[in-house]
Amino acid sequence: MILFNKPTVSKNWNKVAGIIYMAAFLFVVQACEQQKDPEMGATNPIIWADVPDWSILRVGDTYYMSSTTMHMSPGVPIMKSKDLANWKLVNYAYDTLVDNDAMNMENGESTYGRGSWASSLRYHEGTYYVSTFSATSGKTHIYTTKDIENGPWEAHSFSPSLHDNTLIFEDDKIYLVWGAGEIRIVELKQDLSGVVEGTEQVLIENATAPTGDNIMLPAEGSQMYKAKGKYYLFNISWPQDGMRTVIIHRADSLFGSYEGRVGLEDRGIAQGSLIETPEGEWYSFLFRDYGSVGRIPYLAPVTWEDGWPVIGVDGVVPDTLWSLPKKEGLIPGIVNSDDFSREEGDPDLPLVWQWNHNPVDEYWSVSDRPGYLRITNHRVGDTFVYTQNTLTQRTIGPKSTGEIAIDVSNMKNGDVAGLGALQFNYGYIGVKMEEGEKSVVMVSGNPDDGEVVEEQVPLEQEVVYLKAALDFEELKDEGQFYYSLDGEEWNALGSEIQMSYTLPHFMGYRFALFNYATESTGGYVDFDYFNISAE
Repeated sequence: MILFNKPTVSKNWNKVAGIIYMAAFLFVVQACEQQKDPEMGATNPIIWADVPDWSILRVGDTYYMSSTTMHMSPGVPIMKSKDLANWKLVNYAYDTLVDNDAMNMENGESTYGRGSWASSLRYHEGTYYVSTFSATSGKTHIYTTKDIENGPWEAHSFSPSLHDNTLIFEDDKIYLVWGAGEIRIVELKQDLSGVVEGTEQVLIENATAPTGDNIMLPAEGSQMYKAKGKYYLFNISWPQDGMRTVIIHRADSLFGSYEGRVGLEDRGIAQGSLIETPEGEWYSFLFRDYGSVGRIPYLAPVTWEDGWPVIGVDGVVPDTLWSLPKKEGLIPGIVNSDDFSREEGDPDLPLVWQWNHNPVDEYWSVSDRPGYLRITNHRVGDTFVYTQNTLTQRTIGPKSTGEIAIDVSNMKNGDVAGLGALQFNYGYIGVKMEEGEKSVVMVSGNPDDGEVVEEQVPLEQEVVYLKAALDFEELKDEGQFYYSLDGEEWNALGSEIQMSYTLPHFMGYRFALFNYATESTGGYVDFDYFNISAE
């Protein structure tokens, strides 16, 4: 038997306990320091690309979000996340919004800046719903599916086009809330074929009131939520000499009465959605107008005070969200490179691609020449912004570069093909064929003032490499174009373009692969690859 001296044991255990306590304290301190490590935590903007008009929901442990891409096809992108910080494209609500001259870019018509606008994404009794509206079709559109990632989607539409509408389900009935300034509500038919006659009423007479009377943009962008036993309506307005501002209204019942107040005034970060995590944390997804890259999403923590959601920290959307994981980047989830090689069963085009307006499928292919995207000219008289079958991807910030290799051996006189930075004030670098001779051209222009050939050099080979380098950092908004004869040594061509976000297009700049004819049809080009990189 071993006997311990009690005072000695007590003294030793006190020493051990002290060591354990100090070790635990140092562990906590180290953990806190790691938490502030700039290499950890999610940073704003959550997506530095044009992803506006968020509507978000959570089903189980998975988040889904819909957004706006207007005149692009397919449309209403659906994105997925497991952590709110990292997102990837998983689907679109439709392939084509409507088959008319504007969406088809025929008979001099186009629908730049229109198409489909702000959507509402909801989940109810096993079905996903996406509602949107369109000046192009003059209708309200609702798409439904049991499988949001794989579809199929069932399309429903009816007149009129209800501005910035948001879906809400109550007592086995379906309602749409919509409007600008005056916010209204109406019940929908169960088959989504239209509104129930006699159910339309005013919900809030002047939703702009919390931001005053001197207003440039009245309350719009409605997103309705039920949380903590109350109803919350998020809108934005834009006071004169002010910034885009979040307005929140709340009520104890769906039909009111509603009381409202300003929810956020910070750098114009506004319009978005409210979401709760499985752990009971709350966030608000909003977006910010950020020059020519477009309207970029921000994520703000939300706390609750006296039954009101309080956005941000001391009225500011933080730069870093320490409670969320580090972002892994927008490649390949939002944008991606493509060598146009396809295995059996692969889609012809990954989800990162969208056509500018509706495509004409007979005149593009990834199978005519395996490993290449072929675009064939089928009409004459086009320009860069009025060309069918222009294939696009988002540009991303703070800086991004798009690069292509293109085989131009089958061009015809009057054809122009290449890589562009697509918006109203555009620029592109391409190959132009005139009188049997090819040249590399850098062009800037817009639909009102026409085009200017900034520089032109002869081309005496059939494959050329083209690059567009775009700088959005701190709103610099400058683009430079390059060409190479071997893919290694690059030469700047032309002058820098000053990019700008314009309402006629209402969209951030897009990388655009294009081919158009001015004299005869039948010429085609083969794109070997598109590579995107970011800084």
